[in-house]
Amino acid sequence: MDKPHKKLKAWQLALDIAVDIYTITAKFPADEKFGIVSQMRRCAVSISSNIAEGAARNTKKEFVNFLHIARGSLSELDSQLELAKRLSYINEIEWKRFDEKLTDQDKLLSGLIRSQKEPR
Repeated sequence: MDKPHKKLKAWQLALDIAVDIYTITAKFPADEKFGIVSQMRRCAVSISSNIAEGAARNTKKEFVNFLHIARGSLSELDSQLELAKRLSYINEIEWKRFDEKLTDQDKLLSGLIRSQKEPR
């Protein structure tokens, strides 16, 4: 099976972000297991999953739609990381590291969306 998403830097970074989110949320309070931990993990997984699903679709239009969904999940995750910082579940250094990765991810997704919309 050809897996075009695995060649995409956007997918690779999204997977790295998901692994980082799983690692960091394992340290959150136990009473957050079904709250912010679950939300953050679902968002993080959704980013790479939507990139992969879009890359497997038949048209550029469908691919772009899934890339937009991935960007939506990225924005949700950004908001949840801000909340985690304000609740002191992550420190400033951890937050900045995530903020940089999320900014890089957004740039990759934006570039990928633009590249799919340009005529060839």
